[in-house]
Amino acid sequence: MARLIVLGSAAAVSDAEHDNTHFALQGEHSVVLVDCGSNPVVNLRRFGIHHNQLTDMILTHFHPDHVYGVPILLMHMWLLGRRKPLRVYGFHHCLERTEDMMAAFQWDDWPQFFPVAFHRIPEREEQLVLDNPDFRINSWPVKHYGIPTMGLRIESRASGKIVGYSCDTAPTPNVVRLGYDADLLFHESAGADPAGHSSAAQAGEIASEANSKRLVLIHYEVWEKDPTRLLDEARQTYNGPIELAADFSVYDI
Repeated sequence: MARLIVLGSAAAVSDAEHDNTHFALQGEHSVVLVDCGSNPVVNLRRFGIHHNQLTDMILTHFHPDHVYGVPILLMHMWLLGRRKPLRVYGFHHCLERTEDMMAAFQWDDWPQFFPVAFHRIPEREEQLVLDNPDFRINSWPVKHYGIPTMGLRIESRASGKIVGYSCDTAPTPNVVRLGYDADLLFHESAGADPAGHSSAAQAGEIASEANSKRLVLIHYEVWEKDPTRLLDEARQTYNGPIELAADFSVYDI
């Protein structure tokens, strides 16, 4: 049985109980990190996942709260003796800037640094990101302040379950497509902004339109706010099960 591990659930401003949104997919043969918050090596270890088990990383877009952990992740794994290659996926806009960020740390000069392979995904609908014995993952462009950003549709090979992930986005038909008939739809709920974010009610509307079986609100505001109010907001537009993602919660998929 594969599982999805929430490593962070907050929007751009985190707090002591909520890291910035990122998660891991753990299968029998692979571990895929989706975005990179504070310290994934330490957080994965909480779940018995060694850094050498990390096979792939998907970076959804180049905003600080989604990529700031990349340098520390790569440095930690290097200092801990990793030699195994790591594959990194994303749109060109994100990967180019990630490479520039690492160049600022002169990573080409780090001795015996393990190979990192960057795989650029076309900015088109339903593009294959990765396909391995555990997961098949496709991407769709979503709407986030003009920054190339990808939402994901994740299929678990073991169970056939489907997980949709909106990423940061205003309501868009592409999230309906990636979340269609999904067993779980993880949808952001940072607050309505037609240029780049969604409210919990809008997340519920998308889940209803997509016929998603279960809605998990993620990437929500936590700084001096009570996110539990978002559940009532989403219930106005979606009749299925709704919950708030919490840091270190685990979903069997």
